[in-house]
Amino acid sequence: MSNVPITIATGDYDRIRAVREGRVVIGGTDMTYLLLDPEEMFFRTVRYKEFDVVEMSFSTYIMQRQRGITDYIAVPVFLSRVFRHSGFYICTDRGIRAPADLKGKRVGVPEYQMTAAVWQRGLLQDEYGVAPREIVWRTGGLEQPGREERSPLPPLPGVDLAPIPAGKTLSSMLEAGELDAVLAPRAPSCLLRGAPNVARLFPDYRTAEQAYYKKTRLHPIMHVLGLRQSLAERYPWLPANLFKAFHQAKEMAVAELEGLATLKVTLPWAGAELAATRELMGRDIWPYGFGENRREIETLIRYSFEQGLISQPVAPEELFAASTLSVSRV
Repeated sequence: MSNVPITIATGDYDRIRAVREGRVVIGGTDMTYLLLDPEEMFFRTVRYKEFDVVEMSFSTYIMQRQRGITDYIAVPVFLSRVFRHSGFYICTDRGIRAPADLKGKRVGVPEYQMTAAVWQRGLLQDEYGVAPREIVWRTGGLEQPGREERSPLPPLPGVDLAPIPAGKTLSSMLEAGELDAVLAPRAPSCLLRGAPNVARLFPDYRTAEQAYYKKTRLHPIMHVLGLRQSLAERYPWLPANLFKAFHQAKEMAVAELEGLATLKVTLPWAGAELAATRELMGRDIWPYGFGENRREIETLIRYSFEQGLISQPVAPEELFAASTLSVSRV
């Protein structure tokens, strides 16, 4: 029997390269591998469903599954996970000194449904007592005008949410003082240019994020690997083979960080950084698998429900291919 041809689209990470380069083979498949930025990849996936295997916004995926949209089924490979204290940017003349000061402020976000923003709103509510309805939300492109929600939002009672004016960007409005703050995965260009009235809410975000992890033991998941549902049904062995291959590739990437004779990354103290991270988080600093990440999955589902993005909670197990909920052990 010939191999199954599949098209894979993800970002360019060290943890996928062994698969992309063919050093790790996805058993039973012949692949075409595309590297894309998340914004383009997510838009094309939701609108056109172009890819057989694709990195997906976890928040949007949860919304779709809860609505009965089953074009893709997830495999518990979490290609992006980021602590999000680093993504709060403020106008410095608005009296914003702490997260609680965001109450009543006009805050921009590229998309209300984006996973980073869901985690950030959850962080504000759980850790600082700031509910989403206590903020005025404005959406639009961070650097390019015209960005819209990739998937329709349900009604959000009590939430002041509207797009920014046509032709404007979040970065330009923050610099001009037309927004009090921006929540975004990427640093706005006004901050990178050194605009005098723009700063991070958490200047020492690393310390804040490490304290958050120590308290919650949560390593926020941003993106999940999706497989076309029809392929999972036609080839029931495919979800487990995908998980196995991407897990192996991730383990190889982490092992390369351990090699100190010739550094694989352009970071002089990569070994020391890995050791310090393991001291905080344990040996597996980037776990894949359903059981290993159940708390993060449940937390994101809870945030999605509390923030009105889904009408009722979904069972975590329903989000993933059944053959990937548990794996064989030696």
